[in-house]
Amino acid sequence: MKNKEEKEISGSIGYESIKADANEIKVDDKKIINCRADLNQLVPFKYPWAWEKYLTSCANHWMPNEINMSDDIALWKSKNGLTEDERLIIERNLGFFSTADSLVANNLVLAIYKHITNPECRQYLLRQAFEEALHTHSYQHIVQSLGLNEAHIFNMYRKVPSIRNKSSWALPYTQSLGDPNFKTGSTKNNKRFLRDLIVFYVVFEGIFFYVGFSQILSMGRRNKMTGIAEQFQYIIRDESMHLNFGIDVINQIKIENPELWDINFQKEIINIIKEGVELERQYAIDTMPNGISGLNANVFYEYIQYIANRRCNQIGLPKQFDVKENPFPWMSEITDLKKEKNFFETRVTEYQTGGTLKWDE
Repeated sequence: MKNKEEKEISGSIGYESIKADANEIKVDDKKIINCRADLNQLVPFKYPWAWEKYLTSCANHWMPNEINMSDDIALWKSKNGLTEDERLIIERNLGFFSTADSLVANNLVLAIYKHITNPECRQYLLRQAFEEALHTHSYQHIVQSLGLNEAHIFNMYRKVPSIRNKSSWALPYTQSLGDPNFKTGSTKNNKRFLRDLIVFYVVFEGIFFYVGFSQILSMGRRNKMTGIAEQFQYIIRDESMHLNFGIDVINQIKIENPELWDINFQKEIINIIKEGVELERQYAIDTMPNGISGLNANVFYEYIQYIANRRCNQIGLPKQFDVKENPFPWMSEITDLKKEKNFFETRVTEYQTGGTLKWDE
């Protein structure tokens, strides 16, 4: 016989026994964490924004094999098509992203989903998990199309220090939430959960991806590797929605649990963001040891600091870096598919609502 606490815990993750003649769910009971309502009941919604993000993501569906890679293949095979520095950028970014999205997907499925106790938020998490798998599919499609050594690319996160360091830094936070003995409910564990959400949404997806995105998209602007750039254009659109969803979840948890957001916790988060910025700076140096077409590691470091300031602002923290302007304003234009649908020369698949996502750096 389960005691009351065990029943509540099993009920919070969605596979409790079905009770006959139970009362209808009240919207106020459907909290993001520590909810004791029946998670099998999607409606009534408590957070319409979560459902709207789910619908928007579904409307912006795409597949990697829809994008023409013929020009990329010809350019890659040409002896004089790309410089060694440009080839390094392609290979190392594929090496990072090919496993990074798998790490994010594992974190969603094995850790975060279990502890999010709101059904409409869970619905979006399932869509996000699919998109992470789609992104990994995209990198595999690129690697296969170019005829690269798949084992070498997909194992790069173990061999290249700057790639390994980012993944190794994030992994303990997944392991934290994946601990079978961990559950939210106490202030200490709620803080741990909130911290780990911030690590993955704000730092890993919100900072760690942006050097690679801007490097690949800058090559597309120069009409090089346009098929890869177009796939990254779709991926960054998805990641922008992931980030916005994560920010909304983080801020909603803060509203519902104001005791978590104390000064010491804020200082801890600021230090985590600064650690992320430094790791991404090292990645910029490692992927671009020499400047290309006016871009260099120093400019990317400025961009990372600009992005980090945005992240701080989005979760209610003061800016930490003395950077006033975005050094890459073209990034916003590239990710607006409706406005820039003819930017690249490859075929762009425009879905019914392909331009509905708003870019948010």
